[in-house]
Amino acid sequence: MKKLFALLMVMTALTSLVFAGGNNEAGTSKGATITLMQNKPEIDGALKDYAKIWNEKTGNTAVVKSVGGSSSITLGQQLKADYAAGDMPDIFIIAGIEDYKEWEGIILDLSNEKWVKETSVAFTKDGKVYGFPVAVEGWGMAYNADMLSKAGIDPASLDNYEAYRSAFEKLDSMKDKLGIDSVVSMAAGPEMGWVTAHHNFNSLLSNGLPYGDMSVVNQLLKGQVDMKRLNEYADWVELLFKYADKAILTTGNYDAQVGAFATQKAAFLHQGNWVDPNIKAANATFKMAFAPHGSMHTATDGIFVAAPSFYVINSESKNIEAAKQFLNDMVFTQEGQDFMVNKAGMIPAYSNVKLNPAGQLSKSVQQWAAEGKVYSWNQYNFTGDFRDLTLAPIYNQFANGSIDKAKFIELMKKAFEGLK
Repeated sequence: MKKLFALLMVMTALTSLVFAGGNNEAGTSKGATITLMQNKPEIDGALKDYAKIWNEKTGNTAVVKSVGGSSSITLGQQLKADYAAGDMPDIFIIAGIEDYKEWEGIILDLSNEKWVKETSVAFTKDGKVYGFPVAVEGWGMAYNADMLSKAGIDPASLDNYEAYRSAFEKLDSMKDKLGIDSVVSMAAGPEMGWVTAHHNFNSLLSNGLPYGDMSVVNQLLKGQVDMKRLNEYADWVELLFKYADKAILTTGNYDAQVGAFATQKAAFLHQGNWVDPNIKAANATFKMAFAPHGSMHTATDGIFVAAPSFYVINSESKNIEAAKQFLNDMVFTQEGQDFMVNKAGMIPAYSNVKLNPAGQLSKSVQQWAAEGKVYSWNQYNFTGDFRDLTLAPIYNQFANGSIDKAKFIELMKKAFEGLK
């Protein structure tokens, strides 16, 4: 709860202050070349543009490599391949404790870095700081406000499964009138396991629970399955899949999923505020926000908000000082802050950054957080292999109809029992 309070303090500061400019404090490293590997393809262009600015300003070179989105290889798989080849990046992403455990032998202690004092959500272990929070993020059910208004649906009422089921049914009957192809844009294809086995999976783990509550996670890690909760969760997954465009659901990539919502071909989008740059690029100006994540049969009035991913520095790097400078400059220079908020559309995790993101979904995340209606991101307490290789194929089979809901429940239960 303390971490949640600290996170909310950061969010409150973001919504109430106006940017006064960075202090342009740069480090002293020059002439070094560093490689940064990250998993947000939606900010690939903005990050590479910022790297060019940083290169010119510092005399160093930053090379950005992006993995994820619709890629057939995950960041974890790419890192393993690079490590085996002796080509590990200087800065890379971890998403939580399991990723940390995998790479802890080469993750540098960053406790004494200047940026640490400006954030309350850094990745820590045993009292030491190892991870630079990339951004505060939120995800859930984004909605097209105009469409819901035309259908007479109050988004605030969507705080339970039955409310969503009724709303989806109504919207489906109005597809021609609304000009939509599907009610919800959802993806569960072979390359989109991060949507299902990462984010959607987290509905099972933390929806409706106090922030930081690990009770469901701890049970599942012991192979103990709450069948009532799992059955309700399966109802939710089935509902999303039923009212999704089948082509996007089973074979669509990230661009197809987000594009359907941005071009108003779907009333809902199962994604996070990181899609704001894609929405902007599509010139979509309709009103949108996040509805309550009512995935359960009982009311749950909140969305999922956290600082879920972290830059870490490779302790075996030959350019540690340049890597440290890159992270510090992102927080303390005007160019770095402009990249994070204006160019990448991210909600910064640093109290000294006074810029506010312009994206509607980011603003919605800030509003939910300011009201304290947030649930944890707990999926990263499970290994990447468990999520990507064990769970993701189960969702994909359910989506393409090769298994039914009963088999989905059976396979999920068996997967969790295998963890004990």
